[in-house]
Amino acid sequence: MIRIKDIAKLCGVSVGTVDRVIHKRGKVSDEALKKVEKVLQEIDYTPNLLAKTLGSNKIFNVAVLVPHPNQDPYWNLCIAGLEASIEEWKPYNMELKSHFFELHNSNSFKEVAQKLLESEPDAVLSAPIFYNEALEVFRKLEELNIPYIHFNTQIPSVHPLAFIGQDLYQSGRLGASLLDLATKGQKGTLSIFHVSENIKHSTHFKEKERGFREYFEAKNDADRNISSIIIEENDMGSLEKNLAGALASEGTIGLFIPTSSGAKITAEIIRKNGINSICIVGYDLLEENVKLLKTGEIDFLINQNPDRQIFRGVHHLANHLIFNKQIPDQELFPLEVITRDNVDSYIKFSIQ
Repeated sequence: MIRIKDIAKLCGVSVGTVDRVIHKRGKVSDEALKKVEKVLQEIDYTPNLLAKTLGSNKIFNVAVLVPHPNQDPYWNLCIAGLEASIEEWKPYNMELKSHFFELHNSNSFKEVAQKLLESEPDAVLSAPIFYNEALEVFRKLEELNIPYIHFNTQIPSVHPLAFIGQDLYQSGRLGASLLDLATKGQKGTLSIFHVSENIKHSTHFKEKERGFREYFEAKNDADRNISSIIIEENDMGSLEKNLAGALASEGTIGLFIPTSSGAKITAEIIRKNGINSICIVGYDLLEENVKLLKTGEIDFLINQNPDRQIFRGVHHLANHLIFNKQIPDQELFPLEVITRDNVDSYIKFSIQ
């Protein structure tokens, strides 16, 4: 670990000057300030977290507001990132508390968020999948001066410290591009399929669909029709009949499915009904999705790394809380296209 006197030597200033710059106390000339800040940036200097926190009895309570992991395998993937974060920051007086809400229930989100507010956390990490309800909660956090970070879903009109995740609009365009390439030369319909979610209130699905549609609008391809197939949760009993009928009537040659679990459901219905030659683009390395990718029943998966999203979110909040480190406004993950030929290498990838 580099010492203050090492930094002073690199800068050509005194140890006292470096100490005053790092701890923001006392007067320092503009010239010396610039020298020290330049070196600190070059070496990516970080104070010793352990020494700093062990000298204080302060315990930082970070609330994590996410859908219940038992309701969807995508959110279950987040638990690995949460568990890794708990282990990573335990020695530094960081306590992480999970607040789970029901995935398709906006009232549940409001109720759980209210209990979170009553617990008076030092910071919040959240996936704000319900737009209207999220606005109210995060404006309240801003009034209370409680810092928060969003991951997975980005919403306007509020001011999180940072957003961790992917560009959802570009993700939709990528899905469109993959279907475009895979069905080149074919006439028919390319459909966006929403399974069991309230698309009206789900910002992340709407942004993906916007990107998908605008990709094809720009191409102005007369041989391709773009449609949406939406089956609400209360129609799940007749899902197979509704989907098979929609695919036949639309003449669908490609499906873009912006949910993690939707690809599995769709592939099974297509197989059962003997529907051929439909290219499927889905999301995430769920166990069932990986199996279907390897058998060729799913053609592409776009990997969103939910475990790493939550891990990086906690990392940034910890840096902010413990020594007031400035963090980036956003950390956008790359849009990773997974095929049967490269999937094994991604499965072995560590969130670290």
